[in-house]
Amino acid sequence: MHWNFDHSYARLPGQFFARVDPVPVASPQMVLLNRALVEDLGLDPDGLRQPEAAWMLSGNEREPSSQPIAQAYAGHQFGHFAMLGDGRAHLLGEHLTPDGRRVDVQLKGSGPTPFSRRGDGRAALGPMLREYLISEAMHGLGIPTTRSLAVVATGERVFREQALPGAVLSRIASSHIRVGTFEYASALDSGLDLVVHAPLGVDDPLVDTKAQDAGALTRALADYTIRRHYPELAEGPDRYADFFDAVMERQASLIAHWMRVGFVHGVMNTDNMTLSGETIDYGPCAFMDQYDPATVFSSIDRQGRYAFANQARIAHWNLARLVEALLPLLHHQPESALARAQEGIERFPALFTERWQRTMRAKLGLDNEEPDDAELITSLLKWMQDRGADYTNTFRDLSSHGAIADPAALGAQFRDAEFAAWHARWRERLGRQPGGVDEAVPRMRATNPALIPRNHRVEEALQAAVQQGDLDPAMRLLEVLGNPYDAGLDESEYRQPPNPEQRVYQTFCGT
Repeated sequence: MHWNFDHSYARLPGQFFARVDPVPVASPQMVLLNRALVEDLGLDPDGLRQPEAAWMLSGNEREPSSQPIAQAYAGHQFGHFAMLGDGRAHLLGEHLTPDGRRVDVQLKGSGPTPFSRRGDGRAALGPMLREYLISEAMHGLGIPTTRSLAVVATGERVFREQALPGAVLSRIASSHIRVGTFEYASALDSGLDLVVHAPLGVDDPLVDTKAQDAGALTRALADYTIRRHYPELAEGPDRYADFFDAVMERQASLIAHWMRVGFVHGVMNTDNMTLSGETIDYGPCAFMDQYDPATVFSSIDRQGRYAFANQARIAHWNLARLVEALLPLLHHQPESALARAQEGIERFPALFTERWQRTMRAKLGLDNEEPDDAELITSLLKWMQDRGADYTNTFRDLSSHGAIADPAALGAQFRDAEFAAWHARWRERLGRQPGGVDEAVPRMRATNPALIPRNHRVEEALQAAVQQGDLDPAMRLLEVLGNPYDAGLDESEYRQPPNPEQRVYQTFCGT
């Protein structure tokens, strides 16, 4: 199959992982295989079509160069610190692609590990298909994300509220290093007893934190993460502060991208924020239909902590936990380290606002900046909220010469005095920028998708697959979401918002 595994993460101190093999399943059968991703990774498509691929991607058979581990990490879940770790996932290794990229290959639902906390280590078919659908949709939307290589049915049942068909997802990521990984290292450096007594290999290079400088594990992890994701910073004299700034910039851009397409992550715990800047964990996530900044889908987010409009604030909170972990590396004097951390973290609100406004200007076709742009953006959003307008379709409907020239060309929902006044200001604003409307339209159509993975469509596809064994709805959905900006999709049935009886109000963690 042309796997080319390396294991650089497993050369970190042994506290960061446990060596543990996936647990075999009864009868692995390939359900979905991402052939485009297979080719992108430089793998052999013919080899992955063979039955043996299902055995490897379920954990039943180890590829010879694989050395599976489960990663240890901690994290704040809904604001509360906890020891975590890969409770049902195994990192097979880091595949080195022919073009020089290094990507993690992880199995999810592949059996219990030392970090399982009494869980069964398994996953149900529905949530694994959901992660496949949404992660590939995010890739099509141009948003940094982990990706899904395959879903393999296990031939076994998993027991939640009812018996469900089991499955294993193979996930591809730039890495699985999280804010929670740094919180874990910092806690160990501080003397907290968080290490799960895992079956570590005898050759694992354990670090004696008492014999080394303060922050030894955090420093090892930071140096590794910089080399892997920010190599241009590796030799800088202030590399740890620069590293934090670079992570912060990626997160500001990522959250702005989420909000561009109406994405609600749903569970922005610190263990679900990657240092690479990729979206990870597609449990209770969903996409807004009607615009409402208070939108929450997750069944367990009863206080709205992770609502659509709160995502930047939570990213700021999570980044504060990261810079706290990095304090010993920022300066040998605690007061100076704290000052540098404070200086860095206080930049985030302005940084995010700049990225969000830049993104929203693009959605309105604006290529330069004027002082009143923020008010132009927020007044449209207020109108949308007041009218219960569909977020995706409103911006897509505006993305044409006809819609800019004459608001009467738009649907009946746009025909009121408030929108007409806003439209006149917008058209005047477009006329003042270089290129005018002619350059604005392609900019808008490249930023405002025709399609998103609407929640009711995703649920229909999952129900058909799980309950009837019918993958056709999922395959059709994947096909149209592969190029969601295509002008040919403007009349697609997949653009239609749900009827009231189709609307999805709650999503659930993929346990």
